[in-house]
Amino acid sequence: MRFSEIHPFLYHIRIKQKTLFRYLQNMRDRRKFAKNRRKDSYPFTCKKHQSLLRRRLGDSDPQLQENKIVNLSIATTTIDGIIIHPGEIFSFWELVGRTTKAKGYIEGMQLSRGEVKTGVGGGICQLANLLYWMVLHTPLTILERHHHSFDPFPDEGRVLPFGSGASVFFNFVDLRFLNNTKQSYQIRVWLTDQHLKGAIYSNEQVHYTYHIEERNHMFSKKYEKNYRQNEIWRKTIDKKTGNCINEALLIKNYAEVKYEISPVRN
Repeated sequence: MRFSEIHPFLYHIRIKQKTLFRYLQNMRDRRKFAKNRRKDSYPFTCKKHQSLLRRRLGDSDPQLQENKIVNLSIATTTIDGIIIHPGEIFSFWELVGRTTKAKGYIEGMQLSRGEVKTGVGGGICQLANLLYWMVLHTPLTILERHHHSFDPFPDEGRVLPFGSGASVFFNFVDLRFLNNTKQSYQIRVWLTDQHLKGAIYSNEQVHYTYHIEERNHMFSKKYEKNYRQNEIWRKTIDKKTGNCINEALLIKNYAEVKYEISPVRN
């Protein structure tokens, strides 16, 4: 156990320290961040995806799902239409900013330090999850991505592999990716009555498509605790020939399971 976990006061001091360090770093690198937008979409589609706004999450309060939708409706407007030009970096927090009551954010669900909690702006991890999944289907390069160290809820309604999301916490737990190509990309995100929707477009035709798959998924038990693990792989497919030209391991997940699983299954 870390010292900051034994003494909560020190934990909050550490959070402020990390926030300040990231703020100073961002000031130095600000010219690299994507900040330009356009209202109309680029002509070539790279990836589209959607996720349900309301999904049963264990025994959590359903009202937190409604509050999350309010928070997502605000956060999506800060990202929708953003252009990532060659050499530019997308930063989730540089665009969204601090989630405050003054901006209209309200209490939502948050996953923090191994627990399910509530906090202002809670629930916008769903937007980070959507963005990360879509980016995995493009040539954009992931620079920073974090994931939760625990699995809080059963798979009811899950459509993506376990561990394929992205955790964010202002401002030093960020989602960042670099456009290391010669073409520009655009992100569109919006809400409907039932879904958070997103798409990534390009100003030029992309010659490859990407297939994400889960491998070696299993549950296990250790020291009377349940754990879950898997691997996330990506195949790069040549659109013209249909041939796989590259296969790479992206993520290896290993996390404590916080819900009951009986019996432990493989």
